[in-house]
Amino acid sequence: MSISVREAQREFTADVAYLNTATYGLPPRAAHEAVLAAERDRAAGLMTATGPDASVARSREAFARIAGVPASRVACGAQVSYFVGLVAASLPDGARVLVAEGDFTSLLFPFLARPGLDVRAVPLETIVDRIDDRTDVVAVSAVQSADGRIVPMDGLIGAARAHGARVLLDATQAIGWLPVPADRVDWLVCGGYKWLLGPRGTAFLAGTEEALAALPPVGASWYGGADIWDSIYGTPLRLAADARRFDLSPAWASWVGHAPALELLERVGTPAIHTHDVALARRFQAALGLPPGDSAIVSVPVPDGTAERLRAAGVIASVRAGRLRCSFHLTTTEDDVDRAAALLAPVLDAASGGAGGAVHAP
Repeated sequence: MSISVREAQREFTADVAYLNTATYGLPPRAAHEAVLAAERDRAAGLMTATGPDASVARSREAFARIAGVPASRVACGAQVSYFVGLVAASLPDGARVLVAEGDFTSLLFPFLARPGLDVRAVPLETIVDRIDDRTDVVAVSAVQSADGRIVPMDGLIGAARAHGARVLLDATQAIGWLPVPADRVDWLVCGGYKWLLGPRGTAFLAGTEEALAALPPVGASWYGGADIWDSIYGTPLRLAADARRFDLSPAWASWVGHAPALELLERVGTPAIHTHDVALARRFQAALGLPPGDSAIVSVPVPDGTAERLRAAGVIASVRAGRLRCSFHLTTTEDDVDRAAALLAPVLDAASGGAGGAVHAP
């Protein structure tokens, strides 16, 4: 049964103006209580090793529905970099990988650490035009972590297809608020603890059957076995036939807490969340005299110490790449936006010399 944004907001309990989902998402009440219950059971010696399996399955299925891909093509792990590492390990020596300058290093480092690859970093604004017949893989974040810029996904996918390149899309800062063409990219990775509101320690890999088949299961785990609890001892190798062969043994409490959060997001729906989040970001921009954008992340140049002063006043944001990063999600209200803007406006006015000029974000 679907619910409205306003109904969903009743499930969150923070009493601060939280503009920091790009760092970590707030748990809905049911997710928070599920983690506490699991820990109480563990402390009492009552948790079973098989109990969290149902939460992993629920999370996989909910993520698949949110992303718009079959659950059989979704793997569950702990970190994005592990899944990116599988892609890096699959490439032949000399393969050219095109990445965006300044992208998040969990996407970049696995390629840079793999000897023999030709990794080319280019400005995000030119990445589509830089795809050519020598490009083997384009690896880029759908939304840039530092400042919220959105990659032109249709143009990127079209150019890659035209030149025979594969696409690895990091959707960590996107899925949960932004519609993403997950069914049209070769591989998609996503950390679960930001816009998907999970505890830290969950991540997903999705892809096409052909692209997934190209990945070596170099991190093969008992949890990726065809029959999980019949795969814990001995030879031979007996991995699952679908994407579950890439699964890692789950951090129990993380997955117990993630399933309810994903199911809440699914009930609200990405279109409604996207409308809500972008409207709040634009309300914030308008209040500060900034041009409207299309992202749920707004990056603003501010003096040192601004984030700390905001925190002391009950407004939570982060500094990334030397700028204040504010992110607006399902958990954010118009009152939160207005409270933050009222505190920031005089700071920006003073930074611009007190002339009332706006400080523009890119």
